[in-house]
Amino acid sequence: MKHNTQITAILITMFIITQLIGLFVINFYSTPENKLPYGMEPPEELKQQSTTSGLISILISFTIAVVLFFVLTRLNAVTFLRIWFFVVTTIAIGLIFNIIFSKLAFASLIALIFALPLAYFKVFKRDLLIHNLTELIIYPGIAAILVSVLFSIFGNSTSLGIIFLLLAISLYDIWAVWQSKFMQKMAKYQINKLKFFTGFFVPYAGKKQRIKIRAIRQKYKTKKALEKHFKKAKIKVNLAILGGGDIIFPIITAGIFYKIYASILPALIISLSATLGLLTLFILARKGKYYPAMPFITIAMYLGMLVNWVVF
Repeated sequence: MKHNTQITAILITMFIITQLIGLFVINFYSTPENKLPYGMEPPEELKQQSTTSGLISILISFTIAVVLFFVLTRLNAVTFLRIWFFVVTTIAIGLIFNIIFSKLAFASLIALIFALPLAYFKVFKRDLLIHNLTELIIYPGIAAILVSVLFSIFGNSTSLGIIFLLLAISLYDIWAVWQSKFMQKMAKYQINKLKFFTGFFVPYAGKKQRIKIRAIRQKYKTKKALEKHFKKAKIKVNLAILGGGDIIFPIITAGIFYKIYASILPALIISLSATLGLLTLFILARKGKYYPAMPFITIAMYLGMLVNWVVF
């Protein structure tokens, strides 16, 4: 097992919570009276594309985004990247708060006012609790936008479109993790340079390290002394991380099946299958090794799709 049972349970629990929040958000913005705010509704021009051209457009857009991020990291454009993520984070969180304040006048504006400080602390301050709490709502917000875009592009063929899209993303994930090592480099750049990570981020110490930490805390009481001796002790901390893509694509897929069947059960089957796929990866993976999560999650979701097609 890649992580201990407790850490694995934490990651799986956060994954499940995010999936359920995602379905709730997608359901809210699927009704005609609840439009996506901040200009996030897809333009009518998208509906004029064929399924093939739509899929090609998405893949090209994804490739451009990856290349742009790579170029910006090479240029070490830290400030620009932080502002970019700050804007995306603010809008995503704003979409969630907009639901909460939907009955009030100027709901979208009030939502932004509440979203801004959370986005600021997430992107510009290193706070572990705020980071993971905001991760639970960021991806549901982004997923609501992408589900709307995918339905505008693919229409009645959206289920076929997501099948090919998941396959493409999984192949990219395999290449980026095992071949080019791009994912590892991107994660390290985010953590070390940008000072935040796009995904779940749970640092933890082993048994021997926890004993050292406890001993230092018992001996030194002031914050300055603790920081000094923790640094001197060179305590190794393990990191349990799960990338944002591994979180958001299951939400998108479940949301698509929710809209296709107009029922929560097919969507929950997709979410459950994705969770089982992720759990399988955590069980089979070895410590210190990097693995692409999307192939495991995608295969599991394909099985969930088969169940839906047979049962419904």
